[in-house]
Amino acid sequence: MTLHHRSCIRLVNAVFYARHGVHQEEQRLGGRYEVDAELRFDSVPAAETDDLGKTIDYQRAYSIIEEVMTKGEPAALIETLAYRAATRLIEELAVLESVTVKVRKRSLPLGGLCDYAEAEHRIEKR
Repeated sequence: MTLHHRSCIRLVNAVFYARHGVHQEEQRLGGRYEVDAELRFDSVPAAETDDLGKTIDYQRAYSIIEEVMTKGEPAALIETLAYRAATRLIEELAVLESVTVKVRKRSLPLGGLCDYAEAEHRIEKR
Protein backbone atom coordinates (compact mmCIF):
# COMPACT_ATOMS: atom_id res chain seq x y z
CA MET A 1 0.00 0.00 0.00
CA THR A 2 1.29 3.43 -0.94
CA LEU A 3 0.79 6.17 1.65
CA HIS A 4 0.35 9.77 0.63
CA HIS A 5 1.29 12.08 3.52
CA ARG A 6 0.06 15.67 3.63
CA SER A 7 0.26 18.19 6.41
CA CYS A 8 -1.07 21.64 6.99
CA ILE A 9 0.23 24.59 8.92
CA ARG A 10 -2.27 27.36 9.50
CA LEU A 11 -1.60 30.94 10.45
CA VAL A 12 -4.91 32.14 11.86
CA ASN A 13 -6.07 35.71 12.26
CA ALA A 14 -2.84 37.59 11.64
CA VAL A 15 -3.83 41.24 12.11
CA PHE A 16 -2.40 44.17 10.17
CA TYR A 17 -3.11 47.87 10.00
CA ALA A 18 -2.83 48.79 6.33
CA ARG A 19 -3.91 51.42 3.80
CA HIS A 20 -6.03 49.61 1.24
CA GLY A 21 -9.53 50.12 -0.11
CA VAL A 22 -11.61 51.37 -2.99
CA HIS A 23 -12.19 54.82 -1.50
CA GLN A 24 -9.40 57.39 -1.10
CA GLU A 25 -10.47 57.91 2.50
CA GLU A 26 -9.84 54.21 3.24
CA GLN A 27 -6.35 54.44 1.79
CA ARG A 28 -5.63 57.68 3.63
CA LEU A 29 -6.87 56.55 7.06
CA GLY A 30 -6.06 52.85 6.79
CA GLY A 31 -7.83 50.03 8.54
CA ARG A 32 -7.60 46.68 10.23
CA TYR A 33 -7.18 43.59 8.06
CA GLU A 34 -7.10 39.97 9.19
CA VAL A 35 -5.38 37.18 7.28
CA ASP A 36 -5.53 33.38 7.50
CA ALA A 37 -3.10 31.21 5.57
CA GLU A 38 -3.38 27.46 5.10
CA LEU A 39 -0.07 25.97 3.96
CA ARG A 40 -0.19 22.34 2.70
CA PHE A 41 2.86 20.18 2.09
CA ASP A 42 4.46 16.77 2.73
CA SER A 43 5.86 16.97 6.26
CA VAL A 44 7.44 13.50 6.35
CA PRO A 45 11.01 14.67 5.54
CA ALA A 46 10.82 17.24 8.33
CA ALA A 47 9.08 14.92 10.79
CA GLU A 48 11.61 12.15 10.26
CA THR A 49 14.61 14.46 10.74
CA ASP A 50 13.18 17.21 12.97
CA ASP A 51 14.75 19.67 10.50
CA LEU A 52 13.25 23.15 10.07
CA GLY A 53 14.85 23.37 6.62
CA LYS A 54 12.50 20.63 5.40
CA THR A 55 9.24 22.17 6.54
CA ILE A 56 7.39 25.47 6.44
CA ASP A 57 9.12 28.20 8.40
CA TYR A 58 6.00 29.96 9.58
CA GLN A 59 7.98 33.01 10.67
CA ARG A 60 8.99 33.40 7.01
CA ALA A 61 5.39 32.81 5.90
CA TYR A 62 4.17 35.49 8.32
CA SER A 63 6.83 37.92 7.07
CA ILE A 64 5.73 37.40 3.46
CA ILE A 65 2.10 38.11 4.38
CA GLU A 66 3.13 41.14 6.42
CA GLU A 67 5.10 42.55 3.48
CA VAL A 68 2.12 42.14 1.15
CA MET A 69 -0.28 43.71 3.62
CA THR A 70 1.81 46.60 4.97
CA LYS A 71 4.67 47.34 2.60
CA GLY A 72 3.35 46.48 -0.84
CA GLU A 73 1.42 48.56 -3.31
CA PRO A 74 -1.99 49.62 -1.94
CA ALA A 75 -4.86 47.57 -3.35
CA ALA A 76 -8.48 48.51 -3.88
CA LEU A 77 -9.68 44.92 -3.45
CA ILE A 78 -9.17 42.35 -0.72
CA GLU A 79 -9.20 39.80 -3.56
CA THR A 80 -5.99 41.41 -4.83
CA LEU A 81 -4.37 41.14 -1.41
CA ALA A 82 -5.29 37.44 -1.05
CA TYR A 83 -3.94 36.75 -4.56
CA ARG A 84 -0.68 38.61 -3.90
CA ALA A 85 -0.06 36.85 -0.59
CA ALA A 86 -0.88 33.38 -1.96
CA THR A 87 1.31 33.91 -5.01
CA ARG A 88 4.30 35.07 -2.96
CA LEU A 89 3.91 32.20 -0.50
CA ILE A 90 3.79 29.45 -3.15
CA GLU A 91 6.69 31.02 -5.07
CA GLU A 92 8.95 31.57 -2.06
CA LEU A 93 8.28 28.51 0.13
CA ALA A 94 9.58 25.64 -1.97
CA VAL A 95 7.97 22.75 -0.06
CA LEU A 96 4.44 24.13 -0.42
CA GLU A 97 2.07 22.05 -2.53
CA SER A 98 -0.91 24.33 -2.06
CA VAL A 99 -1.81 27.51 -0.26
CA THR A 100 -5.08 29.15 0.67
CA VAL A 101 -5.14 32.74 1.87
CA LYS A 102 -8.16 34.53 3.30
CA VAL A 103 -8.17 38.30 3.82
CA ARG A 104 -10.87 39.86 5.99
CA LYS A 105 -11.84 43.49 6.25
CA ARG A 106 -13.94 44.79 9.10
CA SER A 107 -15.57 48.21 9.46
CA LEU A 108 -17.09 48.07 6.01
CA PRO A 109 -18.56 51.21 4.43
CA LEU A 110 -21.88 49.49 3.67
CA GLY A 111 -24.40 51.65 5.47
CA GLY A 112 -25.59 48.62 7.43
CA LEU A 113 -24.42 45.89 9.80
CA CYS A 114 -21.97 43.26 8.61
CA ASP A 115 -19.19 41.59 10.64
CA TYR A 116 -16.69 41.54 7.78
CA ALA A 117 -16.02 40.87 4.12
CA GLU A 118 -13.62 38.06 3.25
CA ALA A 119 -11.82 37.09 0.06
CA GLU A 120 -10.14 33.70 -0.42
CA HIS A 121 -7.50 32.70 -2.96
CA ARG A 122 -6.11 29.20 -3.41
CA ILE A 123 -3.18 28.01 -5.51
CA GLU A 124 -2.12 24.38 -6.07
CA LYS A 125 1.02 23.03 -7.71
CA ARG A 126 0.21 20.41 -10.32
